[in-house]
Amino acid sequence: MAGQTKTKSKKSTAHRAVATDFEVKQEFERRPLCLARVFDRSPLYFVTFCTHARTACLALDEIHAAFVLFAGKAERDFGIAVGRYVIMPDYVHLFVRGGPDFILGRWVGMPKQSLGKAIMLSRRDIQIWQEGFFDHVLRTDESYAQKWKYVRENPVRAGLVSCSEDWPYQGEIVYIDRA
Repeated sequence: MAGQTKTKSKKSTAHRAVATDFEVKQEFERRPLCLARVFDRSPLYFVTFCTHARTACLALDEIHAAFVLFAGKAERDFGIAVGRYVIMPDYVHLFVRGGPDFILGRWVGMPKQSLGKAIMLSRRDIQIWQEGFFDHVLRTDESYAQKWKYVRENPVRAGLVSCSEDWPYQGEIVYIDRA
């Protein structure tokens, strides 16, 4: 009987663990209410997306021109502000802010598509972009300034220029309130 009690007890504990996992999943499927106080309704995002297999095909005048054109159109047509950016040979760093219904994951596909057309590899059967992207929500002026300083120095750290101001594939499309 003692063996039966232990078995029954284990089943009961396992069942409770499953129920708890389910309850936790239900609880985190919705955004916790306290986050509304931490994050602005239109936060400032730091975004990075890379080429597939880190292929160096982005640091070109025509790619830079296509990016500036895309970012201007995004602001004009959709109210999505692309702030500072750096285009490296195999990835793009940028700061972006959209309205309250801005969905970053959907938006990132748009510059990838636009730049893919400019690369002209999109007409071939070659994958241009690494899947996904990296993003980080910036909360303060200080984090923005620190992140921008780091990003702006990437061409220097990569040995492409000796001074960050000399890198031609960077700029600011729209001044974004940094707070």
